[in-house]
Amino acid sequence: MTDFMDLLNRTDYGRRWQVAQEAFDARDYLGAAAELEGILTQQPDAGHSLGAVRLLLARSYYHSAQLHRAEQAARDLLRDEPTNGYAALLLGRSLQRQSRHDEAKPFLALAQIWDVA
Repeated sequence: MTDFMDLLNRTDYGRRWQVAQEAFDARDYLGAAAELEGILTQQPDAGHSLGAVRLLLARSYYHSAQLHRAEQAARDLLRDEPTNGYAALLLGRSLQRQSRHDEAKPFLALAQIWDVA
């Protein structure tokens, strides 16, 4: 398994990560998502070591109103990192925005317990 910091030290990954962060900060969520998807496509075996990439991807999907993609990305992240409070919050809010309030409640409660909400 590849360590996230090892990936960032590779020129292409570090550049793509920086571009994705800058795009996200500039509210270019589609551009950020494209860069992040590229990182994940190039390194599919990295798994949970790319948690930061996967979280920013889920956030990019959420902020660009790609709610089904945000939901799936948050679920995938929670599967690998079950105590990731921000992923739980993101999943809960994605479900809320899809009017799936009952499904959202347990994830929002977890986020509140973890003091993320």
